[in-house]
Amino acid sequence: MALSLEEQARIDLAATFRIVAHLGMHEAVANHFSAAVSPDGKQFLINPKWKHFSRIRASDLLLLDADNAENAKHPDVDATAWAIHGQIHQRLPQARAVLHLHPVYTTAVACMAKPQVLPIDQNTARYFNRIAVDEMYGGMAETEAEGARLAGLLDGKTRLLMGNHGVMVIAPNIGEAFDDIWTLERACQILVTAWSTGQPLRVLSDEVAEKTAKGWEGITDFSRRHFEEMKALMIEADPSVLD
Repeated sequence: MALSLEEQARIDLAATFRIVAHLGMHEAVANHFSAAVSPDGKQFLINPKWKHFSRIRASDLLLLDADNAENAKHPDVDATAWAIHGQIHQRLPQARAVLHLHPVYTTAVACMAKPQVLPIDQNTARYFNRIAVDEMYGGMAETEAEGARLAGLLDGKTRLLMGNHGVMVIAPNIGEAFDDIWTLERACQILVTAWSTGQPLRVLSDEVAEKTAKGWEGITDFSRRHFEEMKALMIEADPSVLD
């Protein structure tokens, strides 16, 4: 029997937590991923407060309603998660998946005086002129006003480099969101490693960088397949993700 939209989203989102933990991109028991399960995007799944990514199961995910402020009082709902993800799902119906992380290399780039991903290879060129940048970090994002501000920065963009903070990506599905945040971290790892040599960078021309970015945009099936392969590995390693 076919799974419902919510059942499939639960499995895919739970698997994403496991994958990110497996890859070492998580941060303690912080950070949040969410996935919309209603046509308007306002009903969404999100991880409970302070549960390690490597232990999250499909049934652990909370089902929240962005229009219901009472959800913020739930003991398992983190204040920052509600402030950020609640506002994004309320305001951006195209954000079917929302991933927020503090991965080492992407966060390092976000801490530069001028946060930018220079196009020096195929991975970095994927983001040429395609990242919004937030340079107004003001501490923990615990208010709806802050969440609304971040949602505004993502309107028309799918990636947000959060200065002095981390990164957020939105996508039309979980598979594309996962591959995007993974590739962005790989891109920043390549960039930081190149910078660390102290040698001049050979930055791609705008023409080549734009051509490469468009090439990436034409193979979203690659992104979804990458996720499906990683999901299968997680299920084989520990089927409890499906519980």
